[in-house]
This record gives sequence, C-alpha cells and structure tokens, in this order.
Amino acid sequence: MTIAATAGGGIRTGGMTAEERKVIFASSLGTVFEWYDFYIYGTLGPFLAKYFFSNVPPNVAFIFTLLAFAAGFAVRPFGALIFGRLGDLIGRKYTFLITMTLMGVGTFFIGLLPGYASWGLAAPIVLIALRLVQGLALGGEYGGAATYVAEHAPRDRRGYYTSWIQTTATLGLFLALLLILGIRNVQGEEVFGDWGWRIPFLLSGILLLISIWIRLSLNESPVFQRMKEEGRTSKRPLTEAFGEWQHAKIAILALLGATAGEAVVWYGGQFYALFFLTQTLKVPGATAQILIVIALALGTPFFVVFGLLSDKIGRKPIILAGFLLAALTYFPIFKAITHYANPKLEAALANSPVTVIADPAECSFQFKATGTEKFTTGCDIATSALVNLSVNYTTQSAPAGTPAQVKIGDTTLTATSADFAKALPAAIKAHGYPPSADLNDINYVMTTVLLWILVVYVTLVYAPIAAWLVELFPSRIRYSGMSLPYHIGNGWFGGFLPATVFAIVAWTGNIYSGLWYPVAIALMSLVIGLLFLPETKDVDITKT
Repeated sequence: MTIAATAGGGIRTGGMTAEERKVIFASSLGTVFEWYDFYIYGTLGPFLAKYFFSNVPPNVAFIFTLLAFAAGFAVRPFGALIFGRLGDLIGRKYTFLITMTLMGVGTFFIGLLPGYASWGLAAPIVLIALRLVQGLALGGEYGGAATYVAEHAPRDRRGYYTSWIQTTATLGLFLALLLILGIRNVQGEEVFGDWGWRIPFLLSGILLLISIWIRLSLNESPVFQRMKEEGRTSKRPLTEAFGEWQHAKIAILALLGATAGEAVVWYGGQFYALFFLTQTLKVPGATAQILIVIALALGTPFFVVFGLLSDKIGRKPIILAGFLLAALTYFPIFKAITHYANPKLEAALANSPVTVIADPAECSFQFKATGTEKFTTGCDIATSALVNLSVNYTTQSAPAGTPAQVKIGDTTLTATSADFAKALPAAIKAHGYPPSADLNDINYVMTTVLLWILVVYVTLVYAPIAAWLVELFPSRIRYSGMSLPYHIGNGWFGGFLPATVFAIVAWTGNIYSGLWYPVAIALMSLVIGLLFLPETKDVDITKT
C-alpha cells in the first residue's frame, strides 16, 4: 500500500511514482547537457585560441581563451541573482527552461562562429559574449533544477531525489571528455584540429531540443503552485533573501560553511587532479583524461549512495566528513599520485635540490586572477619557470640589486640572461628531472584508485548539498536564497583554485604546497558548518 503525502512535506512509503521519475530524469538530463556545454569550452581551449585569437602569439591567445572561460565563472553569481529572482516570481519550471535554452543556444553558436581570419575582432568579441551568456545561464539552472526536484520529493527522500541532480556536473564532464576523445580518435588530430573540434559544440543543438521537449511536458513545482494560488509568493525575493538579516545570515553561513568547502573539494578532486596529472606530473593529456574518465565512472554512483544515506543520518555529517577527509588526506594522496604516475620525477625531487638566490624584494605572490598579469623580475621569472617544470626549490636571500640565480647541483644560471629559457630545462633534465612521464612507468591501477578516492570525496560533499541548501531557505525566496551562495562558492572559491594553487606553489617552491588552499577552505567550512549550520533533513519545505 502506498501512502501519499504533500510534496516536500510529509512522509510517504512506497516507491517513486512515474511523475517523480519523470521530474528527476528531465531535470537531471537538462542539467547534464548544460554542464556538458560548459565543459567542452574548457577542454577545447587550445583550438578556440587558435581560431579566435590568431592575431596574437599562441601563448597570449591561450591566456585570452582562458580569460573568456573564467568570465563564465565570474558571472555565475549574477545569473543566480537574475534567474533566482525570476524563479521566485514566475515559477521554477519556466525559469530553468529559459536558462537551459540560453546555454544550449550559446554553445551551438560557438560551433558556428567564424574565426578571426574571417570576422576579425568581431569573432573574439562574440565568443566572449556567448561565454557570458553561458555563465549567466548556468548561474540560474542549478538552483532551479535542485529546487524543482526537492519540491516534488517526499520529506524522507529529498536527499536521494536531489542526488540525481548532483551527478550531472560529473556526468557532464564525463560526457564532454568521452565525446571529444571519441571524435578525435575517429577523425585523427589533423581533421579534428581543422574543423572537427566544432562538432561537440554543434551537438548541443540536438541535446537542447531533446531537453526542451522533455521539460515542456513537466508541471510547475507543487510547492510554488500552491503558494501562487494562495497569494503567498514573494514580490521582492532578492530584498527578502539578502536585505533581511535573518535570511542574509543563512546565505553567508551557507557560503562559508558549506558551498566554499564543497567547491574546493569538488574542483580539487576533479579539475585540479587533471591539471596536476598533465601540468605537474607531465602525463600526456589523452592518458590523463582516460584515467579521470575511469575514476569518474567508478565514483559517480556514490552521489546517489550518499544522497540516500543523507536521508537516514542527515546532510550535515556526510558533508562535514568529506571536508575532514579531504583536509587530512589531500597531501598524502597527491604525493602518492606522483609516486605511481611519475616515479622518476619523485626521485628527482628527492635527490636533486634546487635553490633560487634572489633579492626578496623581487619575489612576488604571483596570483593570476585574469591570466594577463605580468611578473617580470628575475626572481619571478625563475620561480614561475621552475613551477612550470615541476621542480621544488628553496630560496636564499641575496643583497638588493643582485641578479636572481638558479643553482642546480654545481650549475648556476642567471634568470635574466638571454639563454635562461633554454638553459634551465636542459640543466633540470641533466639532473634527473624527466621532461614528461614515461608511460611504461605509470602504475595505472593505483593511479586510478587514488583518483577514484578523490571523486568519492567529491560525492561526499556534493551529493547532499542540494537538499541542504533547499531546506535552509523558506519556499518564497528559495530559488534566490540558495542560488547565490552556491554560485559564489563554486564560481569564485572553486573557479579561482588553479590560479591560487599556482601562486602558492611559486611562492613556496613546493609543488604540493598549493594544496593548502583547498585544505584551508575545507577546514574553514568544517568549523563554520559544524558550529553554525543546522541539520535540516526533517524540515517541512512547504513553509514560506
């Protein structure tokens, strides 16, 4: 016998209804496609740089491409404000139909956009405009999908139902990597580099039509529909959510005690892990992507496992456990990845110490928020070059005005010399540092296991967070209230993780020291979440 209950409120026994399965499938599918759209830009960055910024040197072109990618992250909180307000005013369903359409259209037109050779300066300008549209759309999509699903779910199943939404970011990345690898393999590098890179963008048009067709058949959230019929919807959702201290306080605590920590664990376990493999350990890109894809495939089911568990024991203990595990084990895990993925580099780091001798006044904290910042002193040139070569170093103070030098064994190089850029890699290689990881040395099984552990940490902090955020805010301002802290956490705390990690590594001279950033943020969220955020799994989310 099935016992019915009001959506999101009471408790009901029995299985998931056909309508609930449809709600979860449609919401999750659309969100998968939106994340897919977002990630293919980052993955195909080198090709976009070649076609849309061909008027500048390749390294500068790539920086501009990354800047456009970062712009999508930067505007996500603004999208949360715009579409969060709409969602609380006109409804959940129609708002995330708008966001999904904007994302799909933006991605599709990137696939059609002529390059700089055809359109001149208009090409990169339109590209950046499309990226801004994507970022705004993504800022509104997640809050709408999570709120919509949660408001359909029985009280004792919200964690489980919303956990399907949480799989979408990982599945979107998985889909993007898998499609790109497949198309490159079928077409070959030359054809893919010529025009094949456009195919993943153009495919989003088909995905968009499927998603719109499915979502149009959905009904409005029953919680919102009831509020609307009873005249209880908010007339000023942004003012209520962030202008009244009782609600603004919850948004601030949700940011610092939940989404900031979730973001750094999420980006650390997926994006930074890939960056660490390719940029630090010099594992070939295709190999690193395959390892990440396998880890994602093995780890993704745990989103649902931990979402379901959060309905039993609560959201808070699972998420805080993820913060604690990441903070305690990130350093040993990343060191172990070095051991199994590039043992020659591990040996060189231990056996061939390097010293930078420079005037301390010349050594900057090289935070590249936009990617265009210039650090041109001898010390900065030397340290950034060593970081790019994955070399640990210590610093030794020199008198003011002394040219910065790099000492490797019995070899000493001056950082400002004309041949430094060529001489440094040669000297580093001569002292045992490998220019790239040897594929025959990689322990593929253990490397994949370690990457899988990082993905499991992601599922711990990410699986229950949608339900937690939904339950923290009253229904009349829920879309606005949960969207902003989520996207500030993920767009800014998470989005700036690579730049922050690089700056810390360059400052300290240790390739692992950048991990202090995600560790510190995770610990901050652990403490704030433990002390100030409530457990919410049993709240009635129909209340306004």
